[in-house]
Amino acid sequence: MLVLQQLAVQAQSGKAGIDKATSEIGGYFGAGEKLMYAVGAVIGLIGAVKVYQKWSGGDQDTSKVAAAWFGACIFLVVVAAILRSFFGVQ
Repeated sequence: MLVLQQLAVQAQSGKAGIDKATSEIGGYFGAGEKLMYAVGAVIGLIGAVKVYQKWSGGDQDTSKVAAAWFGACIFLVVVAAILRSFFGVQ
């Protein structure tokens, strides 16, 4: 009986620890999200320059390169949204 009580207390303590860790990570999420958007903006600018260089150079696979860079920017935005929903941050 005593062993079951100890296991129940440890389980509640573990749940409290997980809840505390989730709330602490959620507190840092705002800065992380802004960082992701900033990195996405920089990647977008670099991608635009690369695509322009290929386009002005007459390269034939410009659309493929543009799609790859655009996809990278969209990926960062989607990751930010998924993390927001995963940690329950409003």
